[in-house]
Amino acid sequence: MSGSNSSSPGAAPAEPVALTVHSLPVPELPEQRRTRRGRLQMLLVLAACAAPVIASYFSYYVVRPEGRSNYADLIDPPRALPDALPLRDLDGRAVPAGSLKGQWLLVVVGPASCDAACEQRLFLQRQLREMTGRERERIDKLWLVTDDTPLRPELLAAVRAAPAVTVLRAPREAVAAWLAPAAGSSLDTHLYVVDPMGQWMMRTPADPEPAKLKRDLERLLRASASWDRAGR
Repeated sequence: MSGSNSSSPGAAPAEPVALTVHSLPVPELPEQRRTRRGRLQMLLVLAACAAPVIASYFSYYVVRPEGRSNYADLIDPPRALPDALPLRDLDGRAVPAGSLKGQWLLVVVGPASCDAACEQRLFLQRQLREMTGRERERIDKLWLVTDDTPLRPELLAAVRAAPAVTVLRAPREAVAAWLAPAAGSSLDTHLYVVDPMGQWMMRTPADPEPAKLKRDLERLLRASASWDRAGR
């Protein structure tokens, strides 16, 4: 019928058709693929290098056999050797802190006067290294002298006797920002164990028993055998 509306009465008006436009993927350029592949390979290499270190520390700190106890105090988390630690040799020449890395360190701290207790710690340091047998080449002895007083000639001769002690001077406050004594003790009281990455990770008791310390040190050497070798 002329003029009639063909839509049914009450019907909703037709909705406009909506078109969704999707962006097309941008093709990856060859240079981008090479860059991404190179980054992935670098990450895999870093992971492979770090895995033995992580595994050894995990086994020592976490996966501990039932009933096992450490004689010395484990430092958790370990404290990194400060790059800015001001070290000088006995002739006054500056020594980079990073040069100490690469070997296990048995560290004695104290003034140059070195009383009887200090001499006993230096003797223990030597004794403990020798007690590890063929693994001793992975260990260096370090004495951080915390003042500028000259060493007595006989003491200097003793520490220079092979295998020599590395003797370096460092301000006491700078050493105390890295190493720390047990509660109620002084900085000079202990022997400190530092791993080849420069991490202070163990502190011996005052007046320790060498045989018990030897067991702790042997555990550390075994745990790190897969990634640590003698020499820097």
